[in-house]
Amino acid sequence: MDIQIASLCDFAADYNGKLVVSGTFDTLAARALPVVHPMCSLALRFCFTQEDVGRHKLSINIINEDGESLDPKNMPIEPEFEVQLPPGTPFLTRNVIMNLQGLQFPKAGIYSIDLGCDGELLMRLPLRILQVSQQPQPEPVA
Repeated sequence: MDIQIASLCDFAADYNGKLVVSGTFDTLAARALPVVHPMCSLALRFCFTQEDVGRHKLSINIINEDGESLDPKNMPIEPEFEVQLPPGTPFLTRNVIMNLQGLQFPKAGIYSIDLGCDGELLMRLPLRILQVSQQPQPEPVA
């Protein structure tokens, strides 16, 4: 099993097997903390081969710098899925899009989106939360 694409983004969609990703990011800037990010998407594209045939459990978890889940009541998200390839098919790709709403980040720092399968960590996407101050507007030049 190979993750070909993994991205946190503003919007993602699957159009007839084509993954559309818009506004990929790895940093969120906030004027005040805690901050709630209203809506984003996790866009994933998997490639499976005959070696991957069978039942699997995906794991998606957003963690802080200490390895604690951002939302312990709802994470990790662990859907199970079955991989089947038609005879003679060398590989098969599938897109997975997870829309995330109301993610609350209590403090600035480095967070991670951990992607795993069958108890093994496959990929870690970093996400930086920055606190910024509002810059004063420059005086208009007459």
